[in-house]
Amino acid sequence: QVQLVESGGGSVQAGGSLRLSCEASQYTISINYIGWFRQAPGKEPEGVATIYRGGSSTTITYYADSVKGRFTISQDRAKNTVYLQMNSLQPEDTAIYYCAAGIFGSLSPARFPYWGQGTQVTVSS
Repeated sequence: QVQLVESGGGSVQAGGSLRLSCEASQYTISINYIGWFRQAPGKEPEGVATIYRGGSSTTITYYADSVKGRFTISQDRAKNTVYLQMNSLQPEDTAIYYCAAGIFGSLSPARFPYWGQGTQVTVSS
């Protein structure tokens, strides 16, 4: 099992920025990737960005096309925390954002079995 706690959601106007944080703890299994996913009302969950959390200095990340150039995923390995910096936010980015952990690098929610409780992001026009 792994425990994931998100923070940093809120309400902003279009063009604004937010930074989400995900602190991971209580690992009892090997986790290679932590990522951010979102679910808008009436829609299926979708992958936003994921990052390899291994000990290598190589950074491996995946981004959804809809957020490339606007969102940046990063991590502080010492703090077991993954961040999602979201810039140039648009109303279509409004959703509940979840942090999730898994073994494989992917943007598919089905490949991430461990999820946090989520944090609401609302972008007004």
